[in-house]
Amino acid sequence: MGAMEILAIVIAYFLGNISPAIILGKMNGIDIKKEGSGNAGTTNVLRTLGKKAALITMVVDILKGVIGVKLGLLLAGPAAASWCAVAAFCGHIWPALYNFRGGKGVATAFGVITAVNWQLGLAVLAVVAVFVILSKRMSLGSIMGAVSFPLLAWLLEPGFFVPGCIMAVIVIVKHRANIGRLIRGEEPKMSFKK
Repeated sequence: MGAMEILAIVIAYFLGNISPAIILGKMNGIDIKKEGSGNAGTTNVLRTLGKKAALITMVVDILKGVIGVKLGLLLAGPAAASWCAVAAFCGHIWPALYNFRGGKGVATAFGVITAVNWQLGLAVLAVVAVFVILSKRMSLGSIMGAVSFPLLAWLLEPGFFVPGCIMAVIVIVKHRANIGRLIRGEEPKMSFKK
C-alpha cells in the first residue's frame, strides 16, 4: 500500500471522527453520551434533542462517509476507496478525537455504501426502511440491513464484499444490547413528538 492510499485512509478515518451528535449536544448544554441510550447517533439525538437535531446529525453522518470514499477515490483509486469506506465508518464508531466513543455507525455506513455503489445503498436502505416501518424500531432496521448486506453486496458490488462484511459484523456487534432488548420485548419504539 502506497503513501497516497495510507493518506486517504487516515483522512477518511478523521472525517469519520466528526460527531454532530456530540457537537449538538454540547451546544444544548448536554453530553449526548450521558443522555438516553448514551449513543452518539441519530436515534438518541432524536429522543434527546428532537427532530431538527436528529436530521442534522443524520445528514452530516451520511455526508462524512460519502466524502471519505470520494476523497479516497480521487486520491488513490477504487481499491483504496473501499478501505476509506471502512476507515470513515470506524472513525465514527471509535473516534480518536472523542476517546474512541462514538455512535453505532449506521448513517455513516449508509453514506459510504452509497458512495461506493448508489444502487447498493438504496437496496440496503429499502431493507432498513421496511423493518423500521413495520417495527417502529430503528435498531431492528439497522440489524436487518446489516444481516442482508453480504448477499446484496455479492449481487451488486462484489468488489466491496469483504470490506462491507467487516462493516456488517461491526454493526451487528454494536447492536448486541439492542438485540437482547428486542428478544426480551424491551426495546423502545421510536418517538417523533419533539
